[in-house]
This record gives sequence, C-alpha cells and structure tokens, in this order.
Amino acid sequence: MKQRLLDLAMDLWWTTRPDANRFWASLDRELWEAVNHNPLAMLRETDLDLAPSEWLAQAEALVEAWQRYHAAPPPRPPNSPRIAYLCMEFGLHESLPIYSGGLGVLAGDHLRSASDLNLDLVGVGLFYTHGYFHQMIYDGQQVAAYPVNDPERLPMKPARGPDGQPVEVEVPHGRHHFKARVWEVTVGRVRLFLLDTDYDANPLEYRVLTRNLYGGNTETRIAQEVLLGVGGLRALQALGIVRDVFHLNEGHAAFLVLELWRRAMERGHPPEEAFAEARKACVFTTHTPVPAGHDRFAWETADAALVGLRESMGLPQGAFMDRGRVRPGDIHEPLCMTVLAMKGSRAANGVSRLHGEVSRKMWENLGLPIGHITNGVHPTAWLGPHMAELFDRHLPGWRDNLCDREFWKGAEQIEAKHWLHVAHAQRGRLIDGVRWRLGRPVLNTERLTIGFARRFAPYKRGALLFTDPDRLLAILDQGVQVIFAGKAHPADALGQALVAEVIRWSRDPRFRGRVVFVPGYDMALGRLLTQGSDVWLNNPRRPREASGTSGQKAAINGGLNVSVLDGWWPEAYDGLNGWAIGSDTDWDDTEAQDAADAESLYDTLERQVLPTWRNKKEWARRMAHAVATCLPVFNTDRMVTDYERMMYREDGLEACADADPRGVCAPDPRFR
Repeated sequence: MKQRLLDLAMDLWWTTRPDANRFWASLDRELWEAVNHNPLAMLRETDLDLAPSEWLAQAEALVEAWQRYHAAPPPRPPNSPRIAYLCMEFGLHESLPIYSGGLGVLAGDHLRSASDLNLDLVGVGLFYTHGYFHQMIYDGQQVAAYPVNDPERLPMKPARGPDGQPVEVEVPHGRHHFKARVWEVTVGRVRLFLLDTDYDANPLEYRVLTRNLYGGNTETRIAQEVLLGVGGLRALQALGIVRDVFHLNEGHAAFLVLELWRRAMERGHPPEEAFAEARKACVFTTHTPVPAGHDRFAWETADAALVGLRESMGLPQGAFMDRGRVRPGDIHEPLCMTVLAMKGSRAANGVSRLHGEVSRKMWENLGLPIGHITNGVHPTAWLGPHMAELFDRHLPGWRDNLCDREFWKGAEQIEAKHWLHVAHAQRGRLIDGVRWRLGRPVLNTERLTIGFARRFAPYKRGALLFTDPDRLLAILDQGVQVIFAGKAHPADALGQALVAEVIRWSRDPRFRGRVVFVPGYDMALGRLLTQGSDVWLNNPRRPREASGTSGQKAAINGGLNVSVLDGWWPEAYDGLNGWAIGSDTDWDDTEAQDAADAESLYDTLERQVLPTWRNKKEWARRMAHAVATCLPVFNTDRMVTDYERMMYREDGLEACADADPRGVCAPDPRFR
C-alpha cells in the first residue's frame, strides 16, 4: 500500500479530488502542516502500519480511483493538435510553491482540465528554488521569507530524453550560453516540464536565474524569459516532443517566437517568410489590462541578452526590437513582450469579454484581432468536500455533466436546509483553519462571513471596506465578520502599505475578533476562504480586473459574490446569484470612483446582503442559483474546450474575434 500511495503522491491528479487534502491531513495534521501539505514528504516520514484501518480503507479507494482515471481516458477530440502550454508560473498545489497568484493558478487549472479532456498537451515553465516568497507579518508589516524548495522532496523527477538520459539544454545569453536541467511533474495525463539553472553546471550569475519568481532586476527578468521561451522550445526538442501549436500564456514566453523564427530560417526560409511560419504555430493569451503591467526592455537590455541569437540568424540591429514595437523603427521605443507575442501569434485573446474589449482598445494601434475566452476554474480542484458530498447525494452523475447547464438547473431543486447545512460546515472548516493558522480562538461560526483574498495591488483596493469605519462597525454589529488575506510583491511599497493598513484596522479594538488578517496566503488558504465564505468581496477599480477567478471559486461553492462589474462578473451576474457594486461605467477620476464604489458597497451590504442573510430560505435559494448558473459555465473544462476548438486548431476561429465584430466567441452548443 505504501508504495502505491507514494506513486499516487507523485501524480498531482489527486489535487482534483475535493476531499483529498482533508484525507491526507487526517493521517497526521501536525506533520501535514510541518511538510507544507506535501503528501510525498509525509508518507516518507510515516509508518503506515500505525495508520487507522478507516484511513487505510480511504487510501485504497483513492488509489483505485486514480487507477481507473488512467485506465479509461475519454476519447480525444478528432484531429486535435499537439499543444505546448508555456507560462512563467504554475499553481498546482501549495506543496509545489512555484506560483505567485492568479496567472499561475489559472495555468495549473488549465493543465488539470487538459488532462481530464485527454488533450495531447504538455506544460513548460521554470522551477524556482525559492519560489515567490512566503509572507510573514512582523510588527504589522509584511516580511518576505524564502524557504528552499528541495526537488528531492517534491513530486517531480528528472525529465529524460529518448535515450533515457536526463535532459540538459544550452540557452543563449548574449554571445555566451548557460545550461538548464529539466524536471518533470505529472498532472494526470499531462506532463509539466520545468527548467532549472540553479545547479553546479552554471556559474553563480546564471544559477540565480531560477531562484526567485519575479525577483531580481530587468537583466534577471529578460534572462528568465529567454530561458522560458528559447530554452523551453529547446527542452521539448531534447525530449523528443513535437508540437503543432505553442500557447504563450502571457508575454513572458514570447521569446519562443524568436527561436521558431531562427529554426525556420535554418530550414532555408527568408526572414519574412520564416517569421510568418513561426507565427502560424503560436497563439497568445494576455491577462494584463494595465499598460504598466506588460514587460518592456530597453535596447541596451534586450540586445545584451539577445545579440548572439540575432547574429546567428544574420539579422541587423533592431530586427528583434521592431518585432516588439508598436512603431517599428522608433529607436526610443522599448521591446514589449506583449507586442512581440501578438505579432508572433496567429491568434490572441483576453480572458473575459470586458477584458477583450479593454485589450482591443489598448492595442488598437497594432491593428491585430483580439478575441476573448473567459477564464474558469477547475470544477473539482476548488470544490469543498461538503459541497461535493451534497452533489453526490442529490445530483448523481454530476462529475460527468460539469458543463451541462440543463443538468445543473437541478441544483435549484435541492431543499434549502441542505444548502444551509453545507454553508455552515464549510464556514466551520474555514474558521477552524484560520484559528489553526493564527494560533488563537477568533471568529464565530454563526456570523455572516465575508472573504477578501488576492494580490494586494493598489488597484484592487484592499482597504476600500474601511473608507467609513463607523459605517462598517454598524454592519459588523449586525452579525458580520470579515477575513482578509493576500500578499504584495516585495518591491511594491504601495501594496505593502495596504497590507499594513488592513492589519492596523484588524487590530483596532472596535474590530478586533470580527476583522482578521491571515498571513501566509497560499493555495491552501485560498481553498478554505473560497469554500467557506458566505460572501466573496471583490472591489477593483473597473476595468482593471482581467478576470478574477477567485470569485468563480466562491460561486461554485455557493458563495455569493459582492463585486464590481469587472472581469468575469458582468458575464455571470443576473441579479440573483450575487450583487453588483457600482455601475458598468468607467471613470477618469479615481478618487471619485473610490468614493462612489465605497458608498455602493456599504449600501449593498446594508440594504441587500444583510436582509437576505436574515431570510435563510432566500439565502439558500441564491446559493443554489449561484451554483446552477456559474459552475457549468465558469470552469476550465469549458475554457480549455474553447481553446482547443477556437485557438489550437488552425481552422479555428482565429481567437474567436472573427466570429463577431465585437469579439464575442461563438458559443459551443455543448455549453448552452
């Protein structure tokens, strides 16, 4: 049994099971916490002869489910292409901390659904020895800690080529090269390959490239992105993996276009024809609706990193730069990775309908079509165990009907008492988890619980709820509590100030015990919060939220969103499955926008949320409606299927922009 469990622990398929984390933790909760929720490390330190028989029976059932999954894959879509999916970060589980936030978690869910759908897809990313950072709070301030990720204790192994030997590739940097070894992570039927420079084959200047995600200076960042794009393609070649299409998930991977361009020229194509060949093989997803959020590199930085690659192709100075410029020939314009990705891809998309509109406006000078495919979340990886049990009892066959809207209308036939029981159970799990993390009794399992957890960037307005403290106090006095969590980048002083401000409010005697900030935000805390919060609060400055998948995670768990009409919410909100803050207009005056949205937030809580909370039957009806309307639509099975038919196929809809002049994707009849 132990060896079979060790084999299972090496396959992150288990992260798709709603009860799996609870199952592992039930073996030894203290050890589970000590090993950062890593079942592989926990099993190696555990004598299963001492395990309770009930736990062993559950283990047997989980192993059998895993074996059935691999033994009976669904039919692959006919003529489906072979795909490589490249991303700077992948969030699959907190025990593999090589992610920072939404981009990485979305990438992890993409892999999980690709596995479930049996697509021929591989992922390519980087392995970070110290990951992003672990958040600690000292004297009310965020402090960044960088624990070491030891590959020997993680669910990964050296990737091997056709000759059976571990793969190592050379990656250009200037007129020199550095080396990268390749690790392999299994995610069900999908393989993820991670490049790593932090080993003895490299001098220190190159070893540090994969120590921190989004760390270092611009020279570090461009070298990391060369490693991902150019090194990623070379790694696939060394592994003997041939792909038809390369999905660049955000601009970090755009240098892959240059390597494809080089290879096409090697085959004898002239430069323009070779670039067109490279473009045919790539598709691009942008996630950033803020101009400052797109990586840009000045001539000095770009040429220092890419001169050797450019000279090997016989191209003049500026040739690479112009592929990443809105205005080719403008020597003062830097190379923008998003522009390079768009010019180097046959199709491009935003990640919600509104984000598609924002992206088309932002990049209108390029004259390139940009469609949209709205993000989703993996429908079982983020589902709470109590909610899954509810579906098992009242919606048999639900796992086989995840995208069937008609099927999910059945959720609204489940009696109110069952929804309320699940809400209470999952709220209890959340509060237990918060108490465990804080080491003291806090919160009340009977209170309306509002959750707010995300990256603390200024535009997300993490402290908006405290605009009028007296008004907030009056709301809390009516049986409400609020849980905050989230990180700010170590270089983001404004974001860190917002974290400190929320912590100060949580320590205010008026709010203590009813407003808490939980440090160490990770995927484990994200699961607890999105599963256990009654209300999910999202209040960015519209239209700066590209998608906002945390709200989708809450909705599939029956949580009711209270959100600005930004990202995915304008597509989902119907007046019954949650509430909208503010209006669907855009503002030029951010101070006026913040004031208006704060007023709308208070008014919504006072006049709509609290009266509904007191009417338990109505609250349960809204929970059921949130699940029925959001789960079958805003999940990654639907999303990945859209990518497969609209983006990955050459005969697809060219990022669905051609399907409708507004950039609206043609609906798939399976998801009506």
